[in-house]
Amino acid sequence: MPNYITNNADALVSTKQENSEQELLLQLREGNEKAFTEIYYLYWKLMFYVASNKLNNPHDAEEVVQEVFADLWRRRAAVRVDVSLKAFLAAAVKFQVYALMARRYRESEKKAQLEVVQQTTPSPDEQLQLKFLYEQFYDLTQQLPEKCRLVYRLSREEGLTNKEIAGHLDISEKTVESQMTKALKKLRGGLKLLFTQLFSF
Repeated sequence: MPNYITNNADALVSTKQENSEQELLLQLREGNEKAFTEIYYLYWKLMFYVASNKLNNPHDAEEVVQEVFADLWRRRAAVRVDVSLKAFLAAAVKFQVYALMARRYRESEKKAQLEVVQQTTPSPDEQLQLKFLYEQFYDLTQQLPEKCRLVYRLSREEGLTNKEIAGHLDISEKTVESQMTKALKKLRGGLKLLFTQLFSF
């Protein structure tokens, strides 16, 4: 078959798909549950695959995908898609993956702090100082940009290499190094100021 015929056929298929997606999105914005259901069944399996590749945990992946589609329905009237619907949903899945990882990081930080306090028997004054230090350090980590926090957590908490982190977050190793440098610089600066305030009296 001549190339120009093949190319035209591919273009027609692509155009038809885009028109179909736009029609579904229009119906979705109008609150059409049937359109939402069709979108759900068209893309659920693919989005689950995307989430699974990032999380390596079927339960977490399912939770992420369910949240993406639930959010799609909640915000249906305001949804605007400038790319393909598949790309739009995949980007939403990746965002939810990062958000889940950030929540897990916060939970692990709180658990680690509690375990340290429970395993030691400091004096009442020391307990207050430790509590204050843990709270301040937690606040410092929370002030880091989201991706910065994730990179820091995967490096320091999970013990992953820069290459592993890059693969896990789908970013370059150079970006991982840059984010870690930024995180450590901010944390060191914050801790330095904190200790200066604590021991200046």
